Amino acid sequence: MDRISRIIEDIREYGIQNNVPIMSVDTINEITKIIKENNIKNILEIGTAIAYSTICFASIEGIKITSVERDNDRFLKAQENVKLTNFNNINLIHDDALNIDIKDKFDLIIIDAAKSQNMKFFNKFKENLNDKGIIIIDNLSFHGYVGKSNEIKSRNLRQMVRKIEKFLDFLDNNQEFDITYINVGDKLGVCKKKNI
Repeated sequence: MDRISRIIEDIREYGIQNNVPIMSVDTINEITKIIKENNIKNILEIGTAIAYSTICFASIEGIKITSVERDNDRFLKAQENVKLTNFNNINLIHDDALNIDIKDKFDLIIIDAAKSQNMKFFNKFKENLNDKGIIIIDNLSFHGYVGKSNEIKSRNLRQMVRKIEKFLDFLDNNQEFDITYINVGDKLGVCKKKNI
């Protein structure tokens, strides 16, 4: 195992042991495949957490990634993890993604942050997408709760799941993007701009 693979594996272990929400290996592999098949060069990631997925994608040759995290502790851990890699193709931003103004355009935008804000993230950052750009949203089944919101006892959880269900309706009726759902990890939505 090379040095970077070992760092990635250590971060994954840390995430699991400390209950940090990180992408599943299946999800990382699926997104990596999409990156390579679509000749993606620059990525915007909403939700760095501890930079596990950030570093996985940054290790692909020719990739530049900008990643945004609002939680202070996670951001500091992400910085620490990125430093270990010596990568210079990662730009970490410590802020609430809804408060920042990014001018750059990206080939791929990954939304993997507060699930209740998916719609706001999507509508805000679709403007930062290149013409043939792709938006990927993770955790669309939300641990199997999506589609079963009426059965959920906890009010907070029920409200969160209803927001995801509403977001899925929005995606399905969207005129700008073609949507594909992939059942890996906790379900991915892959949104490709239509050639209008």
